[in-house]
Order: sequence, then structure tokens, then C-alpha cells
Amino acid sequence: MLDRMQLGDVARKHHIQLRGPDGALRFEECFTRDGFDGPYTILYHLRRPHTHRIAKPAHGWIAPQPAADRALAKRHYKTPELARHTGPQIDARVPLLFNDDLIAGVAFPSAEDPVYIADGDADQLIYVQRGGGVLRSLLGDVAFAQGDYVFVPRGLVHRFVPAGPQYWLWLSLSGGVHVPRQWRNDVGQLRMDAPYSHRDFKRPELAGPRDEGIRELVVRRAGVWHGFTLEDSPLDVVGWDGTVYPWAFPILAFQPRVSSVHLPPTWHGTFAARGALICSFVPRPVDFHPEAIPCPYPHSSTHCDEIIFYSDGQFTSRRGVGPGSISHHPMGVPHGPHPGSYERSIGATRTDELAVMADAFAPLHATPAALSVEDPGYQDSFL
Repeated sequence: MLDRMQLGDVARKHHIQLRGPDGALRFEECFTRDGFDGPYTILYHLRRPHTHRIAKPAHGWIAPQPAADRALAKRHYKTPELARHTGPQIDARVPLLFNDDLIAGVAFPSAEDPVYIADGDADQLIYVQRGGGVLRSLLGDVAFAQGDYVFVPRGLVHRFVPAGPQYWLWLSLSGGVHVPRQWRNDVGQLRMDAPYSHRDFKRPELAGPRDEGIRELVVRRAGVWHGFTLEDSPLDVVGWDGTVYPWAFPILAFQPRVSSVHLPPTWHGTFAARGALICSFVPRPVDFHPEAIPCPYPHSSTHCDEIIFYSDGQFTSRRGVGPGSISHHPMGVPHGPHPGSYERSIGATRTDELAVMADAFAPLHATPAALSVEDPGYQDSFL
């Protein structure tokens, strides 16, 4: 959650009357996290926000299922080769790796969502490898572009309106997304030495009530999609304030750390969740000690599975990967650079890599879709 925002008309105090120019009473909605103990936003509607009729769900991406058990090994998935599931993102998402805390997948959506969506299971964090558009929600529109992370809070009614060809990495994070604690001061403000500031985030813009003619809502709960019909447009919010809202963050706004010797990946930590840390690797100068080895050192991360989505540039430690590749290095076996990369990095002054990494603290399971684009020679490429 970020700092408090206020848009549109709100009552002068929580839980008291707000009336329109005609005297009509507005309906307050409390959008909360962690019951009523966590961050919250309070919205004001023209109509009651809780009038839904049960209907058969017509949309929703398929929940991940594990592939057959495989040997413990380093893995590489070539997502550009994946069979394209076109259509709206609500149907086009393809899960690739998952555990109880995280689902990671890709999507190539080709149409706007024809229904409103509320994910009751998880926050959504999307990295836009290619494309752009608008995330539309009760709280307003968030414009997003290539290279942005897009955040959708759990339970928020929304839909995506993409513009042009799209290619997304998406993460469904059931424990919630937040800014790592080390980047905040005691009052929750982003520290001056954090790798980004409040100004870097693209916020919602509230245009006022609108009616898109859509009367269908799908809700995910316990991995199952449920359908509802709505009496009126849910986009009837006249104002809101709080700290729970969607946003977009350009990955290139992340300010990387540079040291005399190689820093661990935690210094690239951008967002955190229960059971996961999301890191951004962006173009930067590299280590400047006269005897530095800029390439990442071999390591045994005994408590996490590491996945990296390679977005662009040349990757110091890897060969055979390209834009859209996902590497998966599981806990239990050491991993590190490809042969020769460690030595060749000596004397380098910068790197132009662009990548998103997720460290997951429970083992990740692959889906059959991941196996369909697996590089069978990846494990032996380290010999």
C-alpha cells in the first residue's frame, strides 16, 4: 500500500452522511484488508454497491494444475513459443508455475475484458512486456504502458482495456503485495534512500460515474470463478479516500544500487508478498572494486525457488535465454552463471539487462503449459 489519496466527493468524517447536490444520500463502502485491522479505502456510491444476482460465470482463466513429478533440475521455459490464448485477459492467462502463495504465468490478451472482475483470492501484479492500455476500476482509470508493473488489489471490481498487441508476465499473490519494509520510515513514507519515490507511481484518475453497459461480474474465490449479474453499472463512485488502490510503476523508475563488490538480489527488491520477493534488474553500472567480479556468484539458496523473467538486454550470467525466457532454479541444488560467464565479466563496467525476478519461499510446481515450452538442454548447459 502507498500513501493516502483522496479523489472526488467524500464526507467530512467517516461513516456520516454524504449527500449530492439534489440531497440524495450517497452509499458508503469500506474496502478493507486484514479484516478491519489493515489498510482501507472508503468509497461513496450513487447506489447500493451490494446488489448482485447469482449467474453462471462465462469467463475466467483456468486454475493451475501440476504436471507429472520430475527430477530436481534447473529449468528454462521459452514463453514466446507458448500456444497463444487470445481474447480478454480474464480468459487468456496461462499459469506456468505455482505454489500456495504465488501463481506465475504469461498472457497475450487481444481484447478488452467484457465483464467486470473481482479477484477474491489474491492481489495481481502484472509486468507489461509489450503493450499498454487502461486498468479501469471503481476507483478510476490507471493508464499503463510497456515496462510497467500494474497492481490490482484483491477484491477490487475492475476490468482491463488494452490497446494494441500485449504480452504480460502476471503474478497472482495470495498473501498481498506491499512495499518492502526496509524502504519505509516509521510513519510508512518511502525513505529518501529507497530505490523509488511516491512520485514514480501512476495513480488512478476518477472521471466520475459512468455506464459502460456491462452488467456481468465474475469473482474468483478458492480458485473457482463465480458469476453475478448487476442491476446497474458498478462505476458509480463519486469519491473516495484511502490507501488501497490500483497503480502502475515503470520498471525503469527503479533506482538500482551499485557497490564496490556484487550485491545480493535483495538490494533489487521492489515489491514483497507473503512467501515471495519481487526484484527488478535494470540497466546499471556494475561493481567497481579493482578486483570485482561483476557476474552473480554461484549460490545455494536453500530456502527459496528463484524464477527470472528475462525482458530485454544481454544477461551477464546466462546464455541461450532471450526476451520472454523464464528460468527456474529450485532450492536444493546450487545455481549460478553459465560456464565462462563468471570469468568474462571481469573488467565490465555496466550491464544492460532488464528482468523481473521472484524468489518464492515454497517449492514451485510446473504446469503442463510450462512443460510444453521447456528447453530440454538447460540443465546440462551448465556442465
